[in-house]
Amino acid sequence: MTPTTCASWISGADVPQSLLVAAAQSWEDTQTASAYIHQALAEPDVELDVLVSAYRYFFYKNDDPRALEMAALICDHIHKNEHWPDAWSDLQPILQERLDDPNARLYLSAYTASGLVLARLGRLEEVQVIGERVLQIEAKEFGAEVLFSILNPSEED
Repeated sequence: MTPTTCASWISGADVPQSLLVAAAQSWEDTQTASAYIHQALAEPDVELDVLVSAYRYFFYKNDDPRALEMAALICDHIHKNEHWPDAWSDLQPILQERLDDPNARLYLSAYTASGLVLARLGRLEEVQVIGERVLQIEAKEFGAEVLFSILNPSEED
């Protein structure tokens, strides 16, 4: 099976695709899989798909600092390419208006994902800020409620 067949969800160049496929095939051997992920990240002009794959890898391998770094890189990459404003008060209406846009959706997903990782790291004040901001977007699918449930668990939890 070719790397393209194995990873049809990846739109990057052949080399990063091959490395990501090799990482997936080496999942049980964390040292080898991590080496492949790091090689893919070292490629020039890393594409969003590679950053998303790396985030998922680090998240599921419980490497929270690296997962947080990848989530931030995803947000930064989109933010820069879209020429969005830095202030949340200016960015929030743009995101609200563009909820059907793939880049806005990926940005919000990565931003919320950073909140999940921050929660695992015990940085709850930052999780609160992210949760409040995502809640302002008024789109339930981005998980603000999940962040708040982490901050305010029910008695059953």
